[in-house]
Amino acid sequence: MLTLKKKTAEYIASAAASAFGEGLLSADDVLGMLEYPPDRTMGDIALPCFRLSKILRRSPVQIAEALAGGIKCEEFSSVSAVNGYLNLKIDGTAFAKRVVSDVFRDGDSYGSPKNGEGKTVVLDYSSPNVAKPFHIGHLGTTVIGHSLKLLHEFAGYECVGINYLGDWGTQFGKLIVAYKMWGDKAVIEEGGVDELVKLYVRINNEIKAEEDSNEEKKSPLADASRAEFKKLEEGNEENLALWRWFVDVSLEEYQKTYKLLGIEFDSYKGESFYTDKMPAEVEKLRNMGLLEIDDGASIVNLEKWNMPVCLILKRDGSTLYPTRDIAAAVYRKGEYNFDKAIYVTSAAQSLHFAQWFKVVELMGYDWHDQLVHVPYGTVSINGAKLATRTGNVILLKDLFAEAIARVKEIAREKNPDEAKCQEIGEKVGVGAIVFYYLSNNRMRDINFMMEDALSFDGNTGPYAQYTYARTCSVLEKAGMDGVMTDAPLSELESELAKTISVFPERINQAIADYEPSVVTRYILDLCAAFNRFYHECSIANCDDAQLKSSRIALTRATNQVLRTALHLICMQSPEKI
Repeated sequence: MLTLKKKTAEYIASAAASAFGEGLLSADDVLGMLEYPPDRTMGDIALPCFRLSKILRRSPVQIAEALAGGIKCEEFSSVSAVNGYLNLKIDGTAFAKRVVSDVFRDGDSYGSPKNGEGKTVVLDYSSPNVAKPFHIGHLGTTVIGHSLKLLHEFAGYECVGINYLGDWGTQFGKLIVAYKMWGDKAVIEEGGVDELVKLYVRINNEIKAEEDSNEEKKSPLADASRAEFKKLEEGNEENLALWRWFVDVSLEEYQKTYKLLGIEFDSYKGESFYTDKMPAEVEKLRNMGLLEIDDGASIVNLEKWNMPVCLILKRDGSTLYPTRDIAAAVYRKGEYNFDKAIYVTSAAQSLHFAQWFKVVELMGYDWHDQLVHVPYGTVSINGAKLATRTGNVILLKDLFAEAIARVKEIAREKNPDEAKCQEIGEKVGVGAIVFYYLSNNRMRDINFMMEDALSFDGNTGPYAQYTYARTCSVLEKAGMDGVMTDAPLSELESELAKTISVFPERINQAIADYEPSVVTRYILDLCAAFNRFYHECSIANCDDAQLKSSRIALTRATNQVLRTALHLICMQSPEKI
């Protein structure tokens, strides 16, 4: 549709030049005004002429009537002027013929805006805290972030996926104390990160109990934890060895989840990597006179920009998250020379990013406007907030395992091959969870309900994947590729072609808005259009040879676009379910 809209804009600009004079209206001006009428009986594309009155010095009615007479295009069956609107109705056969030809010509790149060629994007996403479980709360940053990476790659960008591991901080002091008091190496080697989580939950409970037991709210265990982390920062080899081991154990577990999701990262440089890079940025802030001392802490005052102060150093001189993020951004700009750096985190961190983005600007880094925060809503479980230290989480591995098991049970009814059932279970089960999450606008808070996520009825991931498998089955049965002919098409066939045609626009929108759910909603639209066509039109068994060829070609185009769209939201496309 984008191709036709651009062509239409050129026709209208030309008609305007003939009717009202050269240079008054450009094709780009017109393109921005074109819209889809809410009532499709009026047309498929419309130009409201009201905004043109001042430019062309005519009434909207006069403008629409003058333009209607100057537009000739084989892809439009009618062009009419109605009450100040220029309405254009598509000729289904001619339009479908061109759209399907575009899909076959472009192949897997159909829909790509190709506007990222020669540019680099760095994406910081997933980034779990080491020695903590990979739970449903991490799903948002992981699948939104990876989908944005895939979308930018599709547009031609060179993409660098960074897993900015939370591998530094006082929590490691707690974990070291807990391990030395209660840990067992063999148990952790066997149980992995789950056993580290048990230690972390236990010491937090013990600290809370100690604080609750005295009026001063003091905890010897909390003091010991801070002391152990200080030793870690100072390079104590025993603590460093434990810390490295905790990181390795955690990464081994996380990789299992990433493998199920088909995700690979280009860098796993976590917070610890930037420890020796922060002093230079702090010194630059100090030399520029941006640092102020407030109750012993070093801050950047952002009151002028209606934000709280940005803490750079604590009273004891230790660094904070803004310090690390600034150092990381400077390093990444030097390492990758990015044109855009995207950070995918919870909306709860929006102020944090606004603050340190502003500090980067004040430091004179001219790439400050290339930093982009992509926030998303919170996830709760049956209304209860997630909390690692209390154990109120749903682990992703458990969620995926249950989804896979349910799909395998259904698959066994048709397929006795256990290996095949496992493959289908992983593709469809994991896909169901991903689709469920990405079907929502990213800013919407999600109250996670297990039954809803694993439902295989309605507008779900399994429905989308089953539709793809259906297109594969039709093409296999047809035994031919099919090409578009001049055979007249029905309304259902024309609507399918129109739905295919809007894919490039949806991709542009998803990238511009950093919103994968645009693609998810498009997938549902395409599946609905194809299934209506499938149920009402004979395809492989059609008696009319020309019509059969066109219908097979439409099916092949749907297959290709649906496969691309599913890939862009981190889902696989099983040919059989």
